[in-house]
Amino acid sequence: MQRQEDLIVGLDIGTTKICAVVGEMSGPDINIIGIGTHPSIGLRKGVVINIESTVESIKKAVEEAELMAGCEISSVYAGIAGGHITGFNSRGIVAIKANEITKNDVERVIDAARAVAIPMDREVIHVLPQEFIVDDESGIQNPVGMAGVRLEAKIHIVTGAVASAHNLVKCANRSGLDVSDIVLESLASGEAVLTDEEKQLGTALLDLGGGTTDLAIFSGKNIKHTFVLALGGNNLTNDIAVGLRAPQTEAEKIKKKYGTCVAQDISSDESIEVPGLGGREPRKLPRQILGEILEPRMEEIFELIHREIFRAGMENTIPSGFVLSGGTALLSGVTEVAESIFQLPTRLGKPQGIKGLVDVVNNPMYATGVGLVLYGARHRDSKKFRIRDKNIFNRVMTRMKKWFHDVV
Repeated sequence: MQRQEDLIVGLDIGTTKICAVVGEMSGPDINIIGIGTHPSIGLRKGVVINIESTVESIKKAVEEAELMAGCEISSVYAGIAGGHITGFNSRGIVAIKANEITKNDVERVIDAARAVAIPMDREVIHVLPQEFIVDDESGIQNPVGMAGVRLEAKIHIVTGAVASAHNLVKCANRSGLDVSDIVLESLASGEAVLTDEEKQLGTALLDLGGGTTDLAIFSGKNIKHTFVLALGGNNLTNDIAVGLRAPQTEAEKIKKKYGTCVAQDISSDESIEVPGLGGREPRKLPRQILGEILEPRMEEIFELIHREIFRAGMENTIPSGFVLSGGTALLSGVTEVAESIFQLPTRLGKPQGIKGLVDVVNNPMYATGVGLVLYGARHRDSKKFRIRDKNIFNRVMTRMKKWFHDVV
């Protein structure tokens, strides 16, 4: 049995699958020692709609991971997505008390930047520093120890609906798990599939999930923009079910086995067998129909993402192109459609920077799970996510104590 403190578990609670990835710390390396997946029942577009079904799916995925890793899982880093997620940029300025910038000054300027009005039904999930500016000198990553009289911070704040975050935590707790932190899924995927050079130069990560498509734009090694589109692989499956008049489960199988997003690549003599609805006879149809159904929907998803990038004024910050992760990215022809819409180089993102079961997780669909483990390893000692309604009193008391300490 592994020591509990050496284990980091990522729990990707997705719309189509629940995935638990177990990582073990061995010095600077992270070994993936276990993985468990189970079809997700109880979520729609990344949001929990049935707690009991979600709890059962989580339990089964975690049990499978425990068996493979030979350990007991008690705490996890959980991924969050859904159309309720919004991200925005903010900035704050403080005066430096001494001649040298301290950690306390950095905390003060981040507090000043995050002092924005957030509705009571929303919770801050991440406060991500982008850069610090000391006396008009911009582009500083860590200002501690520098001399200056004015410190400015640019940050990216990610918020989500309190109810959705609360339900996610409740499902994990009912499965016998503590939630160490809640992490935006596209941020986690970025940890797993992007290189440092891509983050530095400027890259857009697209996590193509079952219920949502998550966008995260990285530049200068920091996150610049986040966006969640409530369309994903399930919409493609639904289009096939309607277009071919096939049951939903069979439409999913057809998508995985024969699906392609580029109709012109399919020869006209290829055919597929479609099971009939309600006991009707199966039918043979040309495979090209699949391409004609999937290509417009995939183009629509990418067009909406393209529009969002232009709306945010980020079109010139992604010179190294796009990286696609998530299960829907495995569909044949997805990268070609992305390149034609975005007019930028596009590649599939597979988890990297890990050891252990590399061959097992070498797949875009495990990017979020592995990314959650990497995120957990990097942020083990930082402050954890807490639901707002329980801790607002404690937070106010802590801030008052700190204020009195500074005054005295």
